[in-house]
Amino acid sequence: MTLVLGMVVAMQAQTLKPFKTGDRVAFVGNSITDGGHYHSYLWLYYMTRFPEQRLWMMNCGIGGDTSTEILLRLQPDVIDRKPSVIFLTYGMNDAGMFELYADTADVWSEQRIALARENLHKMEQQLKALDDTRIVMIGTSPYDEKTRFNNNIFPRKAANITRMVGDQEQVARRNGWEFFNFNDLMTRYNDERQQQDSTFTLCGPDRIHPDNDGHMYMAYLVLKAQGMSSRPVADIRIDARRKAIERAENCTVDALEVSKDGGVAFDYLARSLPYPLDTIARGGMEFKRPQSRITDLVPDFQREMNAEMLCVTSMKKGSYELCIDDILIDTFTAEQLGEGINMADYMQTPQMQQARRLMTLNEDRWDMERRLRDWAWVEYDFFLKNGYRDVTTPEAHAYYEQERQTNWWVASRRDIYAKMENPAVVQACNDYMEDIVDAIYRLNRPQRHTITLNPVKTKQKETI
Repeated sequence: MTLVLGMVVAMQAQTLKPFKTGDRVAFVGNSITDGGHYHSYLWLYYMTRFPEQRLWMMNCGIGGDTSTEILLRLQPDVIDRKPSVIFLTYGMNDAGMFELYADTADVWSEQRIALARENLHKMEQQLKALDDTRIVMIGTSPYDEKTRFNNNIFPRKAANITRMVGDQEQVARRNGWEFFNFNDLMTRYNDERQQQDSTFTLCGPDRIHPDNDGHMYMAYLVLKAQGMSSRPVADIRIDARRKAIERAENCTVDALEVSKDGGVAFDYLARSLPYPLDTIARGGMEFKRPQSRITDLVPDFQREMNAEMLCVTSMKKGSYELCIDDILIDTFTAEQLGEGINMADYMQTPQMQQARRLMTLNEDRWDMERRLRDWAWVEYDFFLKNGYRDVTTPEAHAYYEQERQTNWWVASRRDIYAKMENPAVVQACNDYMEDIVDAIYRLNRPQRHTITLNPVKTKQKETI
């Protein structure tokens, strides 16, 4: 009860406008954005809940970035891609790591916060010059210094982050931009869960990088702030005795039939698809938890964010087999059907199978986008940061060969550089993503289904 109340109070103060048709949304940040899924999970929600509302969401994160690198690449990597919405976050890397163990940590922190503030003000000037671009300042997800699964803690890091998030909030208020504070919301959640389990964290084993369930929690917070809570996939209510369709929210229900033995059948066409939750931990070896664990973090997630409700009242006593297009889904009593069941709880429904196909397509798009983000690091954080605007020149090649001899991170990108310096390869990767998105928006239109509730006949005992 305390946890639920805390979340309600926290969310009341934070709201965001929903995305609209045609939006191109850029998520700018560091490795949490670069290698994470929350933006992809958000897009999947819009793909399924608003199938005719085509959007584009861009991962503009690069691992390891501070506000300095983000400022450097803001124009070529973000603004030049012409987004209509920019979600901008920084701070996790600005706040320091091993520097915070030094005796000079206090002085270093003040200097670093001042530098981040200067970079933010320069970004502010660039963003203010944009016409018809919605700016959303995002307070980073937190550094969790309180969880007790180990003692590897960077002192002052959480406090430094909080101060930088405060700077972002001031800039947002000054310009009339939106502001959303992951740091505050996720810290509150961590604090409340840690009262029962001191080793709990949303922030991953390094206290920094959320796993897939943490990223889904981030997506949930954004969707909730956008007013998506309690917005159903569909909501059907039928009175079997009166043969009446009492409610058909966000869907069409017709051809209702009630048989003499109490069975019910009707045709169903929703305007949305249920939201698929992935049971595989995707994103690389460092990710151990699947997206579907959001139901452990938010036990009422399905009812709140993924409700495809079917309620049939006044049925004859007994049990009924729920079939959708002749596929057996489950068996329910008349009492259970009268209370209502959530069809989105069942993976084998045709509509959920359709949604899961979209999920796998979206994951393939995410994989290709990650390849492009590896290239973005080479292009911007390596070459542009060191003064090389044309990565194809002999001078750029020579500099790369020199640096890779002593820098393992540079060396690890050798294959990426060799392939992606060819503009045709970059274009092919972007075309591949475009083809996937085209496919998603062809395949995400809900289909008509026939739903039947067939009485389960009980066998009579033979008399001797």
